[in-house]
Parts: sequence; C-alpha cells; structure tokens
Amino acid sequence: MKILVGIKRVVDFNVRVRVLPDGSGVDTEGVKMSVNPFDEIALEEALRIKEAGKATEVIVISCGGDESQQQLRTGLAMGADRAIQVKTGSSLSPLGVARAFRQVIEREQPGLVILGKQAIDDDNNQTAQMLAALWDRPQATFASKVVLEGNTATVTREVDAGLETIAIDLPAVISVDLRLNEPRFVKLPDIMKAKKKPLDVIPLEELGVNTASNLKVTKFAPPPQRQKGIKVESAAQLVQELKQRGLL
Repeated sequence: MKILVGIKRVVDFNVRVRVLPDGSGVDTEGVKMSVNPFDEIALEEALRIKEAGKATEVIVISCGGDESQQQLRTGLAMGADRAIQVKTGSSLSPLGVARAFRQVIEREQPGLVILGKQAIDDDNNQTAQMLAALWDRPQATFASKVVLEGNTATVTREVDAGLETIAIDLPAVISVDLRLNEPRFVKLPDIMKAKKKPLDVIPLEELGVNTASNLKVTKFAPPPQRQKGIKVESAAQLVQELKQRGLL
C-alpha cells in the first residue's frame, strides 16, 4: 500500500511574522521557511505505519515553486521514499490544492492519504475535507490516534466534547492533530541520502485542474498592540480601576 502525504512550505513557527507596510501580505524576505508542523506529524505517522509493515511506500507531495523542493527534501530526509512537486508560480486555494492532489491520486493510486489538519499560515482547515469529497472516499479529521487493520483504519478524533473513535474503509483521507505523535529528528546522514532520492516535478498545467478561487484576501493586518498596564497601590484602587473599565 502506498501512503501519500501532503506537505506545505510555511514560515517557521518560531519566526515572528511581520506584515508588509502596504498590507498586501507577509514579509518573507530572509525569513526561515519550514515544513508545516501539522504536516510533519502526518509524515511521521505515515513512516511509522510503513515501519510497522502495513505500507510499502511513502510519497510526499507539495504544490509550489522550486523553493518548495527544500521542504520536500526534508520529507525525504525524514524517511519518505519519493517526492512529487506540483509546480506552480501562484498560491493555490485549499480547493485548488485538493483538485491537484486528486489528479495525483489518479496516477499513484495510494491506499491512504494523510494531511495535517491545517497550515499555520492561513489556518483554513479545508484541504483534507475537500479532497475526500472530490475523491468520494471516507475521511477522518483531527486524528490523535490511527490504527490500521487490513482495509480498515480506526481513528480517534479530537472533538469539542472530548474524543471520538470511528472506523473507516480504505482508501481514505486522514487529517492529523498535534497529539498524534512527535516527529523524528532529521540527522545529517539522512539529509545527504535524501539528495539521491527521486523528486518528480509535475507542472500544474499538466494536471488539467481548475485552480480558480472564489476567495480573495484583500488585506493583511497585524493584531492590535496590547495596551500598557498600570500598577495599583491598593486593593481599593484595583477595584476602582476594574469598575471604570466595566469589569465589575
């Protein structure tokens, strides 16, 4: 069984994000870029499934320009067998990514697709659900535990009320949450080996998908600055200040 894992190039989660002065986007000049953390967890789970003898190949896929090859190579260094870059010079909407992944699924015929539940740059949390709908296959989102037995996946999901366990037939789409696992550390020898692993480049136009989006981001803005606090001399003054702010 093949497992297809989607990964996305995002600003590293340790970097303080800066909005461009004109509000047209986020400043990425000289900024460290990394694999989306949720996608790292998805890849780690796929690798563990393969190591348990329940999969034969793990393939990482990403949509983007040649710069995304850096993150694909990171996925190969973690242990993926092959990488696929859907080459495009424009940013795709979640639906556009799902459509591109759907066409790659037709070529690769994976038994399982694992994605991060969301990307930390736009937090849309849509691609996995859209891909399952386009593929007409079962889905299990927000997974905190995945167990494969034959052609069935038992998935424990994190929901508002607690945990929910469901069983789905394979092939299927699973999106993962933070508590599923802890991704492995990439070592230097693995990075060197990753350079020799196959990385296929497929132009987006070759897939023949409609990437038009009905969603348009008109402006980016930083969060409002936190107001400066004050120091009170007594409990009575504290109560008075809270009353003035309508908190008591």
